[in-house]
Amino acid sequence: MLTLVTLLLLALAGAGCAYAVLAAWLVRRGIRLGAPVPPAPVGPAPGVSLLKPLYGDEPDLARNLRSFCRQDYDGPVQILFGVARADDAAVGTVERVLAEFPGRDVALVVDERRHGTNGKVSNLVNIAERARHPVLVFADSDMLVGPDYLARVVSALEAPGTGAVTCLYRGVAVPGVWSRLAVQWIDHHFLPNVVVGLALGLAKPCFGSTIALRRDTLTRIGGFAAFKDRLADDYAVGAAVRALGLAVAVPPDLVLGHTCTADSFGALLRQELRWSRTIRSVDPAGFAGSVVTHPVPLATLAALLSGFGPGAMAMLGLAVTSRLLLQIIVGRTLNTGTKSLILGPVRDYAAFLVFLLGFWPGSIDWRGHSFALHTDGSMTAPDKAGS
Repeated sequence: MLTLVTLLLLALAGAGCAYAVLAAWLVRRGIRLGAPVPPAPVGPAPGVSLLKPLYGDEPDLARNLRSFCRQDYDGPVQILFGVARADDAAVGTVERVLAEFPGRDVALVVDERRHGTNGKVSNLVNIAERARHPVLVFADSDMLVGPDYLARVVSALEAPGTGAVTCLYRGVAVPGVWSRLAVQWIDHHFLPNVVVGLALGLAKPCFGSTIALRRDTLTRIGGFAAFKDRLADDYAVGAAVRALGLAVAVPPDLVLGHTCTADSFGALLRQELRWSRTIRSVDPAGFAGSVVTHPVPLATLAALLSGFGPGAMAMLGLAVTSRLLLQIIVGRTLNTGTKSLILGPVRDYAAFLVFLLGFWPGSIDWRGHSFALHTDGSMTAPDKAGS
């Protein structure tokens, strides 16, 4: 039995090595940073209402919000920051940012009305009532963008047959080792997996990093209220747009920054476990198949079971090498460097632990609140979860 298990682990680790090399090649070939901004569409640029739901203060929030206010876009832009309570810790930061941009169409929306379990979607329902323009763009609070962000997003939305646009993202660290480990999960696990999935036609992503769509498209999919109880609201929006026969575009030349704010092992584990269980809820088969993206821990287990036999040790060396190759290629492609390579094996073992825990049923932690996740992707507060 041990021999069979060892052989299975070695086979999975070998597949994982091949996967890492493929991912490195596809990342290098598929992500085209530094490309010129696409030419503006013929005619006046459509007006854009940029919606930013906020909850609480967080590291680098002011910097992230400023990046959305500094857009080089030819058409009118309305920016709406939204909170559910006047005493939300984000309000002070928003007010300081508003004072820095007196000539921009920027406002803070405070609305305590609650719509469903998903607080972010509830916030969007309220903010959207103030939006004036035909193109709506909404993005999570922890995203960092460049000045050509809106121009690229709207250009992608103008393509025939496109119903929505979403964006890839990389990690941006704040001081601390836990933040750096969170960055590595995004850069060396999440991002390559998405690139491979897109290249092979296996992934149909839609991320909270950015979702841009026309107002009439949002109306056709039921508005934000249709997703008020969904954990993976971003994925659900993308699925609804595709159900209309429209595409969700992912521009390969636009990779946003995701500020990683984890300040402890517990915070890191809770966040990544929520992400892991979210992925499992929307694509259980794909989530299970992603075991091959963990060759280093798989080869390590094989080495332990084989008594550190030469074949298993050779596979472990190959696994470490293939993963380091992927990390180097990602760092060079994203211009993020390779300073944290020493954390690579540690991050790989931690990612495998999160992967295993993702199969374990239980509640999820989101912004300090606990929710029960159901098999249909909906979520409820534990006291309303039922059996």
